[in-house]
Amino acid sequence: MIVLDGRQLATTIKEELATATQAIVAAGGKKPHLAAVLVGDDPASQAYVRNKVRSCEQVGFDSTLIRRPATTTQEELLQIVRDLNADNTIDGFIVQLPLPNHIDEHAVTLAIDPRKDVDGFHPVNFGRMAQGLPAYLPATPFGILEMLKRYEIPTSGKEVVVVGRSNIVGTPISILLSRKANPGNATVTICHSRTENLADHTRRADILIAAIGQAEFITGDMVKRGAVVIDVGMNRVDDASREKGYRLTGDVDYAGVAKVAGYLTPVPGGVGQLTVMALLLNTLKANQKEIFG
Repeated sequence: MIVLDGRQLATTIKEELATATQAIVAAGGKKPHLAAVLVGDDPASQAYVRNKVRSCEQVGFDSTLIRRPATTTQEELLQIVRDLNADNTIDGFIVQLPLPNHIDEHAVTLAIDPRKDVDGFHPVNFGRMAQGLPAYLPATPFGILEMLKRYEIPTSGKEVVVVGRSNIVGTPISILLSRKANPGNATVTICHSRTENLADHTRRADILIAAIGQAEFITGDMVKRGAVVIDVGMNRVDDASREKGYRLTGDVDYAGVAKVAGYLTPVPGGVGQLTVMALLLNTLKANQKEIFG
């Protein structure tokens, strides 16, 4: 079995981004500038944003972190979004999810200028993606595409099964892998909580993408021998033997699936590493005005 090493790929992409940034500056251009808005004190969100800021520094991007308490009102957050939309020094920005319950995430997403929507969540970018037009791709699906491409995993004509139908991962990756592109040209099935006889579907998959949000849900008997298995999950499982009292695991039972899979992503160290890189790649595109001109 081959481990799909997200950390090693991320290192390679960081080197490429750093080289691109140096070339932009040498030509008299402006460094790519990514801003992140963090509302509240969710530990996972804080860790994600720290990783994004640190990655910006490593590749030579400028970065801005805007932190606000969980008591921030929706209108206050919308004003921050409007200010970032109007700030010509900012190439792209994200509003870290999840937001506090009193804030409408959909309203915030709609308020972001699609030209700065480097998370790829705005309906304009989603629609452009669905029609095969240039768009900022959602970061996790973009990261999955980069992994498939850089490991030279063929997708044309292959059977792909996606477990999970969120607008952040499941639905967009199903669209991307069915498009006339490389990676792409696959036959894609989306499975979810209402799917009957789920294992009958997953066992047909040449490429199985698990994004259902349930720890170790995909077991070895659900996987076709030699399949490519991409685990998008990140779950905390209680573990008294660990110093922190928990361990991180994906949506795949790694030990069991490793016995039958041909390729498998680890958790941590897999897709999550490339999600951050995809965000930086989108920011570079924004800086160079590749999508909207």
